[in-house]
Amino acid sequence: MSTLKLSVLQQPLVWMDGEANLAHFGRLLQHIRQRDMIILPEMFTTGFAMQAAENSLPQARVVEWLSEQAQSCNALVGGSAAIKTNKGAVNRFLLVEPNGTLHFYDKRHLFRMADEHHYYQAGERREIVEWRGWRILPQVCYDLRFPVFSRNQNDYDLALYVANWPAPRALHWQSLLVARAIENQAYVAGCNRVGSDDNQHQYSGDSVIIGPKGDILASAAPHQPAQLDADLSLEALRDYREAFPAWRDADPFRL
Repeated sequence: MSTLKLSVLQQPLVWMDGEANLAHFGRLLQHIRQRDMIILPEMFTTGFAMQAAENSLPQARVVEWLSEQAQSCNALVGGSAAIKTNKGAVNRFLLVEPNGTLHFYDKRHLFRMADEHHYYQAGERREIVEWRGWRILPQVCYDLRFPVFSRNQNDYDLALYVANWPAPRALHWQSLLVARAIENQAYVAGCNRVGSDDNQHQYSGDSVIIGPKGDILASAAPHQPAQLDADLSLEALRDYREAFPAWRDADPFRL
């Protein structure tokens, strides 16, 4: 498939109420059709909380719901959730296909300024998801600040960043998303929440879908719930990377 129809949902979250959040997003998703991928924010079932894993829905329930939505929309549907595992809690980006196939990535870089590294286990590997002919790199919030980890090794076409990124650092969010697109010559989508949480943090959203040249394909008004839609062209991406092959001169960083 040369065109990927992507939708990003910038929404408020109900603090620590998984079923309320599923119901809210379910109402939105029932009106979305003819899209290939629909992305929800980081910790979309709880809001960003250190105690979220102790109070969140189990993975089976979240995956069941995502699978239902994916089947109904005939799209890959995903977002991150706080999940308890045998190795400890993780901030897990879950992506589910219409046939129920699950892909996931565990957040690698844990936000120490909120002590996330004391409550969650860091992911051990980078993941690439293949969907309808596209190669997709899932990432979570703080990962955005670490470009080596998301360096395009000519192995992805689209990077997805889901977040609970606070409003005081909105400029960092906006600037780094554009930088990731330009330096990796790839599409980038950033899905951030809006509203406030019980820790009194404010979120302006600033969700965006960016082309490989750094051009803004879709953006959301700050502090407002929104659905962003963009149609991404794999042919245009390949043509650009061939015409301007800066990727051939990239340093071979390895982690």
